[in-house]
Formats: sequence, structure tokens, C-alpha cells
Amino acid sequence: MKNKQEVGDILLITGGTGTFGNAALSRFLDTDIEEIRIFSRDEKKQQEMQLFYNNPKLRFYIGDVQNPESLKDAMAGVDSVFHAAALKQVPSCEFYPMQTLGTNSIGAENVMNIAISANVKKIVLLSTDKAAYPINAMGISKAMMEKLAVAKSEIASCQGCTICITRYGNVMASRGSVIPLFVEQIKSNEPITITDPNMTRFMMTIDDALNLVLYAFEHGKPGDLFVQKAPAATIETLVKALKKLYESNNAIEIIGTRYGEKLYETLLTREERARAEDLGKYFQIAANIKNLSYSSYYTKGVSEISQLEDYHSHNTKRLNEDEMIELLLKIDFIRKDLGMNLLGSEPREF
Repeated sequence: MKNKQEVGDILLITGGTGTFGNAALSRFLDTDIEEIRIFSRDEKKQQEMQLFYNNPKLRFYIGDVQNPESLKDAMAGVDSVFHAAALKQVPSCEFYPMQTLGTNSIGAENVMNIAISANVKKIVLLSTDKAAYPINAMGISKAMMEKLAVAKSEIASCQGCTICITRYGNVMASRGSVIPLFVEQIKSNEPITITDPNMTRFMMTIDDALNLVLYAFEHGKPGDLFVQKAPAATIETLVKALKKLYESNNAIEIIGTRYGEKLYETLLTREERARAEDLGKYFQIAANIKNLSYSSYYTKGVSEISQLEDYHSHNTKRLNEDEMIELLLKIDFIRKDLGMNLLGSEPREF
């Protein structure tokens, strides 16, 4: 996606002051897209972003996805939407489940409704591995967002709007990632706090996440879900890799699993895997549009589905310490800490 013919003249990014929004700006500001709109709640972050980029293509809209009225002005004339606004911190979401539901589920429906009314052509919603077999409020709210998107996609397609979804795992060094915390603990010579050394997580760079969204944008049909195949690592391997990079002797303190955490994360349930098309780097799962006829609910027999495995962070490619180091060195702030040349513009978190 290199020009406005692909994304349109005007792109709106909800939650655009976060890591994803900044990565998208790094990719698009030098293209011939005429305008990129950033919609978020925090005026301070918007001001910092405006000063940092100082680009006339950028326009900023203060609002909350829980308030449909605040979306209307931002959506007028928009061609495409990347919906990244979300509450992401698992423990915080456990303590504030209604706020989580309001932002991640109802807010997403507001975005879709206003976008359809404004004749937006394409919407990509960003989801999470926590939506598969969800056990915490954040995952439950994102799972409901996915269900809303699939249901809405059928209606939207009749009005010329395509809605699709991306689901990905841990984006390294993004908001909610544990990597910046571990690095800060190392640099402050504090104990590195680990919940469970055997816990595994998918490891993706912010470029991986952006590329997945762009692939979905270019290839998605109404209601499609896209998943990128990704390697995983144990938390112990991650910490050992960081300690080696920073030549650290910090002690490790095991503090126990936090509220709502899983031992491993699932990107595809086995039911989804039964319907998934393997595209090499990605899985594409077509919308499971059901009606009230039970005969249409299943494409494969129960016994066939039972032989499939979920796609999760315990059974994907497992990174060793050296492979984890290689991936960590793609993070600009770590390269900067180590006095290395940067790979490109650093995705910021305002």
C-alpha cells in the first residue's frame, strides 16, 4: 500500500497516538495520501505528536469511541479506517470491566456504525490473541468486538463498505508489552520481576503488526479474520536474552501470575483452524455467517475438528536465546541504548 489509490485520499486511525498509529505515520506520511486523521482522547499526546511530526497532512480529533457524536466530525469524508483504539492492560481491564467493554466492544461498534453512515470504503479492526478462548476482560471485550465486526460486515458490504479483522500476539515494546519494564529494571539495577518463567508469548515487531493490517486491508473480504504466523518465546528466554544484550547481572524475582494472565496465548482456535486458509505467512479465516439452520453451522465433522490443534504460543516455533536477541535488536530503543545505528524511524508512544 504505497499511495492514495490504495488507501484513499483520507485515512483515519482511532487510538492513533499509540505505537501502531506512529508506525503507520512513519509508513504513510511520505506517500501521496492527502490527509491522515488521528482520533484519540488525550490532548497532551496529540499536541506532542503534532509538534514531533509537524506535517500539514496530519489532522487531530479529540474524542472517545464510546461517544458516537465525537466520531462524526472525524469520520466525514474518510475513505479508510484503522481501528486501534483500545484498553489493553490486562490487570486494569480486570478491575474496570465495564470501561473495557465500553471502549473495546461498544466503541468498536460505534466506529463501524459511523463509518458505514459516512460511506467509508474499508475498515480494519485490530484484535488480539487474547480474544481466542478469552479468560480475562480484555480478551472477552475483544472477542465481542470480533463478533460484532463479523455480524456488521454483512450489512456493511451491501453499502459498499468492507470490514475485516486482524488478530496478533504480543507486539514487542508496544504499550502493554513487558519489554520496556524489563529494560528499565535492568538499567536501574533492580530485580527483574517475572510472573512465570515458563509462560510463552508470541513475539512480533511493530512492523509485523502494521504489515498484517496492510495485508488485511489489501486482501480482506467482508468479515475476514487475518492472523500472522509468529514465533514465540518463554519469558525466561526473553529475560536471558535481555540480560545478555545489556551485560546485566540483575537478580530475577518470580512474582506469580497477574490477574487474567494465561500460561500461553492462542492465535487460532481449532474450530477456526478448520476453516482457515493457509497463505504461507498468514492465515485467512472467512466469516462464519450463520443462520438459524443448524445444518449450516459446521463445515467439518466433530471428529475431524477434534484432531486439529489450536495455533498457540506453546506449539509454534520456539525462539532460543540467540534468536530472541536477533529479534530484540530490531527494536530501535534497544539499539539506541546499545549505541547501535537505528534501523529506521522509531515508533513512538505519546
